[in-house]
Amino acid sequence: MYAPERRQEILRLAHEAGSVDVLSLADRFQVTAETVRRDLTALDRSGLLRRVHGGAIPAGRLEFEPDLTEREATAADEKHRIAAAALAEIPDGGSVVLDAGSTVARLAAAIPADAVLTVVTHALPVAARLAGRTGIDLHLVGGRVRHRTRAAVDVWALRAYAEIRADVLFLATNGFTAEGGLTTPDQAEAAVKRAAMAAARRVVLLADSAKAGQEHFARFGSFSDIDLLITDTGLGPAHQASIEAAGTEVVLV
Repeated sequence: MYAPERRQEILRLAHEAGSVDVLSLADRFQVTAETVRRDLTALDRSGLLRRVHGGAIPAGRLEFEPDLTEREATAADEKHRIAAAALAEIPDGGSVVLDAGSTVARLAAAIPADAVLTVVTHALPVAARLAGRTGIDLHLVGGRVRHRTRAAVDVWALRAYAEIRADVLFLATNGFTAEGGLTTPDQAEAAVKRAAMAAARRVVLLADSAKAGQEHFARFGSFSDIDLLITDTGLGPAHQASIEAAGTEVVLV
């Protein structure tokens, strides 16, 4: 296959899957990783793809942040399975932090009715799902609310997380790569995520596989900070191996 044909196919795969990674492309086309990197660089310079750590995403997606309604409708089956699997990580009678994110909100909705639990969250949709639950001691973190995510951010939120130590944080992200870590479009939300990570003894990342290979403006952590990633079976073997090499357990559902 000539380079122009290969690059056209790479472009098609990127738009179809939402991202491509160097190692998978090298295996698919039976070429070296360096050849793939040159292809991705050429496509990036042409404005057709955007290079990210370990691969590329379609141009224009780097700073795109869908609103809450759109995120809840995306990969719904995968998010349902991830949330169901995450129930096993909730400590009986313990304390958890629930981050702002559509998959984490699904987890909140799936918590058994008879659960006895302390929950801390800065996400209004999560709090709304749990506010009427008598067995849950709910703590709502305040701050400026971002309309796109309905999450509290800025100084009040950071101060609140600095004052607690929870058993488990269920964390969300807009994108992740083994090399570049965890990213989100907004710096204020990234700061709150970092604070929440510091406030928990164990960090469980809930993220569907479509976010693999995506990279956004604000970085808030690396996989060395993550104890467990629960994702769906669409995660590529190369991504999984790189994440596990960083010390993170990966569960595919």
